[in-house]
Amino acid sequence: MLKRLLYILLLIPISCIDPYNVDLESGEQLLSVEGFITTDPGPHLIRLTRTDTYGSVFEGLIRPVRQAVVNVRDSEGLVTFLTETEPGVYATPSGFAAKIGLSYSLQIRLQDGSEYSSFPEKVNPTPPIESVSYRSVSLATDNRLEDRIGVQLIAHFNDPGDQNNFYYWRTNPGAYKVVANPELYTNPPTHPTNPRGAAPKACCDICYLIEQSRLQNFAIASDEDFNGLSTSAAVTFIEDNGLRFKDTYRAEVLQMGVSQNAHRFLRLVDQQLKITGSVFDQPPANIRGNMISLNNPDEVVLGYFIAASVDTKTVYIKRQELEFTAVPRIIPDDCRTVPNTTVTPPSFWNPEN
Repeated sequence: MLKRLLYILLLIPISCIDPYNVDLESGEQLLSVEGFITTDPGPHLIRLTRTDTYGSVFEGLIRPVRQAVVNVRDSEGLVTFLTETEPGVYATPSGFAAKIGLSYSLQIRLQDGSEYSSFPEKVNPTPPIESVSYRSVSLATDNRLEDRIGVQLIAHFNDPGDQNNFYYWRTNPGAYKVVANPELYTNPPTHPTNPRGAAPKACCDICYLIEQSRLQNFAIASDEDFNGLSTSAAVTFIEDNGLRFKDTYRAEVLQMGVSQNAHRFLRLVDQQLKITGSVFDQPPANIRGNMISLNNPDEVVLGYFIAASVDTKTVYIKRQELEFTAVPRIIPDDCRTVPNTTVTPPSFWNPEN
């Protein structure tokens, strides 16, 4: 009896504990500006978001900034207004293109009346890309038994010797053939004792997919070490996910000539992205760009508005020309079951050109 009473007394304090609700104060909301304009015809996209450093509920920390008035003003006084095409994304008119030698500023007015502007960015010339080559590469990972396999793109160009050049490379969304095996399709079992039965489909084994990811690898360089020389630069790595290189992959490389200040900002971003995550790494910091608040000069605004000349080169990567690839992923079904695919080739698809 004494032992039972002891158990009851031990349980009473536990049952009377009230849950403790953590109510953290919201973090500072920072305006973030992402995008650039180039000498290619638009539309060019500017993305506006609000970020929280932390919050009591860790949801919606990055939110689009809607219904802002956004325009680009050049050094000759011409103002071009952008249109909101989706929440927080603003586009220039389709025929808009920056001009070499002019400077451009991005101007923003939010619904609450807050106004922001970038410092002027001058459009500097960039040399053309002579060619783009590619090669299979394997990158070591934390798992010694599994490497990252993919394709590295290399831009070849002649750097002019009469000017200081700052380069910024990135790629437009890639596109590729999705190869499936509808002949391997089987009916799902209707009962645990009923095995799958072969039911090959007549269509479709070839589809096309344009990648939608916002995550972009980029590369930068200055011509301090190769001024006036013919040179090459590794501009991106495209990982083989088992689907991209089953047949043909289309990549479009952009080589942009940016300002020295834009290059400095991109270099800091690149350094922060390469932080390994060890205890010896510097803590991540907000990198201030060229955007300022006209209402409060002390307000931190994230991002950088870039105006640049650009040269673009397209390359088609064919599986049979790769030294090695990842293990192909088998799709035992209609290729149209893969999200965002279509059986019609994109209008720009021309691997034989």
